[in-house]
Amino acid sequence: MELAQIRMFKTVADTGSIARAAQVLHCVPSNITARVKALESELGTELFFRHGRGLRISPAGEIFLTYAGRMLSLAEEAKRAVHPDAAPSGPLRIGAIESSATSRLPRLLARFHARYPDVSLELTTGTGPQLLEATVNHKLDGAIVAIDVKRPRLKRTSMYREDLVLIAAESLGPIRSAADLQGKSIFMWPEGCPYRAALERWLLNNGQTQPIISIASYGTIVGCVSAGAGVALVPKGVFEQYHKGSGWVGYEFPELTSIDNLFYWHENAEHHPAREAFVEMLRAEFSGI
Repeated sequence: MELAQIRMFKTVADTGSIARAAQVLHCVPSNITARVKALESELGTELFFRHGRGLRISPAGEIFLTYAGRMLSLAEEAKRAVHPDAAPSGPLRIGAIESSATSRLPRLLARFHARYPDVSLELTTGTGPQLLEATVNHKLDGAIVAIDVKRPRLKRTSMYREDLVLIAAESLGPIRSAADLQGKSIFMWPEGCPYRAALERWLLNNGQTQPIISIASYGTIVGCVSAGAGVALVPKGVFEQYHKGSGWVGYEFPELTSIDNLFYWHENAEHHPAREAFVEMLRAEFSGI
């Protein structure tokens, strides 16, 4: 079993076809076909079901895909480990929830690229559970999420605390308590969002059972509030990004406490200069938050 074979298998699985994998790997399709078949022979099982010119990953292939990601990630770590003094370089796959990606990271990403031009940084957005799962399976080198939870094989460290701001169009009048939300539409991210959970707890503790409209986009949520359609609870970073000229105002309540945003990484990927440099810049950027 060779790393080249494993990389070919994983690329075929990721792209969905041998032809596309050949383009990514810059080699001829026949070479990939032969190497994948040799891998299947060594493993004693089919990794793909073939039908005509197409293929579909098999159950055994799904299982092996998880190990393939781990083996390739470990191989990359081994390369980095033998050059401990080298400047950060190579791929860096970071995940972040949308509020962090859109309001907190843009300036930092620009500075990181300027300081470490040899690092190929890829940013992926998703929900907290999605990003943590991707980090466990070595699809991400690290992730920023607003969830503080112990997960097997993951380590974590706090990055910054995000204050929460209730936003509403000025036309809706002042909001002094949870009771003032009665009869108003509430726009929030879908179930599982920690900011939504904070709002739901606040409403419940104040005897309110308002229905919430789920929207998986802060841009759309802010647009609805700006149009006077209702209210929303957003992280302060989002409030600061969209507030200018928005036509809405923000309210902060002591009961709506700040929420930690944490950085997670895989325990088996301890030595990763690019990730470590990124975390160092994160700490410096958000030291005052």
